[in-house]
Amino acid sequence: MRALLFCLAGLIAATPEFGFAQQMKLSPKAAPGANETRYFTAIDGLMDGNADVVLKETRQGKTVTAAVLDVCYPAEKGSDRKDRFVANLAVNGQTLTGTTQSLGDKLPVTVKLVRKPTGDSFEFKGQIGVGQTVTEVNSTDNSDLSEKEFLDNQTTDDNITAAPKDFTEVSPESIGVKVKLEAALDFLKSLRGQDLEVALSSLTVSCDALRAGQQTISINIDPERAAALIATSKSAPGVVAAGWTSGVVEMDRTIRFAAAEWRNGDRLNRDKLAAAISNVLAKTLSAKPASTAWDANTGKLKIILKRPSPAFPALGLTETVEVTALVAPDKPGGSDRLMLWIGAPAVSTADETAGPKLNLADESSLDEEGEQMDDNGSVEALAKEFKAQRWDADKSAWK
Repeated sequence: MRALLFCLAGLIAATPEFGFAQQMKLSPKAAPGANETRYFTAIDGLMDGNADVVLKETRQGKTVTAAVLDVCYPAEKGSDRKDRFVANLAVNGQTLTGTTQSLGDKLPVTVKLVRKPTGDSFEFKGQIGVGQTVTEVNSTDNSDLSEKEFLDNQTTDDNITAAPKDFTEVSPESIGVKVKLEAALDFLKSLRGQDLEVALSSLTVSCDALRAGQQTISINIDPERAAALIATSKSAPGVVAAGWTSGVVEMDRTIRFAAAEWRNGDRLNRDKLAAAISNVLAKTLSAKPASTAWDANTGKLKIILKRPSPAFPALGLTETVEVTALVAPDKPGGSDRLMLWIGAPAVSTADETAGPKLNLADESSLDEEGEQMDDNGSVEALAKEFKAQRWDADKSAWK
């Protein structure tokens, strides 16, 4: 079982994003006697195989002159919360030893490893103790990487765009805010009471975030208020970057059209938009409009339609079709065009007849929002109704 391995905070300036460690060919070694830095990105067995580890060595020729071990691991078994330690190791021949304290839970850490070259690879044996837990290390066939190889394997793109030219690469309702760890709590508290949604997954401090000292908070907000939130976030203490990021919008389900007819002054005429979209979907999905509602947090439009279920027609069951849409300017700032994204319809079936009901269990789908279904040409029909353009993926342009 191989562990995931990561770089040290302070050793690499860019935020790293590590994948599963891979065996890689050795790059050419430095000239005999020259100092060089090498990395190990595979040590078996630490924390039941759940530790992310990087061992950085400084060598003079084949002799190790200094070593640093960085280990990030679940704070409790099965927990998403991470703890981490960084140990400067004393080098005595083939033995690497050191003591430190974990950064989160302040547990004592002891490291004793014996490092042995075996041909073109290396093996490590020994023990690592964290608190009362001691892990036996017996890792063989470990290849080392040059600093360039190591850095080349790191991904630093957080996909936050402060000033996109349009919303073809990023989504108008989706915001990312990168904030220093020590300021993250106050920033999150500042969002309380605001009409927006914070992605729960972005609250987990990953090993990447621990090492970088920064985490990215993902926020969904009404596109009409997104620019204001980005501007406010940029001035908040500890915020490193803020901007739009990827979100719900998929270009193959998006149309673009002239805005004038669908605005009252500088605001969307949401009633008119909801009615027009609902009427088109009623035709393409052979259903009757039941309700429309705009989400105050995200600006998304939820459309509910109903139609008779084809399952055992004599029972008179009802299919409820739910479709989510998003309307926004096609780029940040002023624009005379709007874009409309429409999600794939989700359908559920229920007994809505008068009197006692037949309780139904739909075992065909585990999707909480219902079974995804064909939209029967809804996007094309909406494009025709709104006299809109479609996105040409091959040319990366509207057509």
